[in-house]
Amino acid sequence: MLRALIFDVDGTLADTEAAHRAAFNHAFAEFGLDWQWDEALYTELLTISGGKERILHFWKVAHPDMRELGSGALQETVNRLHELKTAAYEEAVNSGAVSLRPGVLKLMNAALAEGLQLAIATTTSPVNIAALMRHSVGADWRLNFTAIGDASTAPIKKPHPQVYLQMLAALQLDPGQCLAFEDSSNGLRSAAAAGLATLITPNRYTEHHDFSGAMRVVPDLSHTDLMQLRVWHAQHLGAIRQPSQKARP
Repeated sequence: MLRALIFDVDGTLADTEAAHRAAFNHAFAEFGLDWQWDEALYTELLTISGGKERILHFWKVAHPDMRELGSGALQETVNRLHELKTAAYEEAVNSGAVSLRPGVLKLMNAALAEGLQLAIATTTSPVNIAALMRHSVGADWRLNFTAIGDASTAPIKKPHPQVYLQMLAALQLDPGQCLAFEDSSNGLRSAAAAGLATLITPNRYTEHHDFSGAMRVVPDLSHTDLMQLRVWHAQHLGAIRQPSQKARP
């Protein structure tokens, strides 16, 4: 029986990536760097989970000529850039630049009405989650979620399953009782490694990803209801548990 829905945030709950990209570029400019991440470059960088990790990867790979004074100084700079980026992103969300994707809020409300638990499993920061949900749901948004896993609780980023394993433990449920919602291949691999069936709602930054093994891939949640999810979930689990048939000689 399906008893909980576990949501990724960036790209899944909302189309946040354009706002994140603009916030990164704002931070670079404010810090005095001439870095500019266009959409094509940012799409490539999204294969790296985590904002700080993305900055560090870009620094070391694209600008090897920038000699670091030491690992501490480098990390301090990355942290400061990420702080500036987070502030810019929060301002964009509060101004209405980001909203929940179609069908998300309706599905959440339906799940809560039927007694299902909700959880969040993401690699983004608590500040980013709060900014989005406070603006989209309201000041008491946290009351709707049994558990939240984020960059502060799960330092090992997706595609590692750490954050999903944490959420299963917090929900006190088996993987077969839960359904994950993701938008990327890293997210799918993370959820699958934790044993979770996964519904994919890709966006323009992730539509080219490999979603092999997903329960279903749909454009968004606007035409997906809880009854349909239960059917898909049961079918997916049934297909996994069905013994493989040996080929006849």
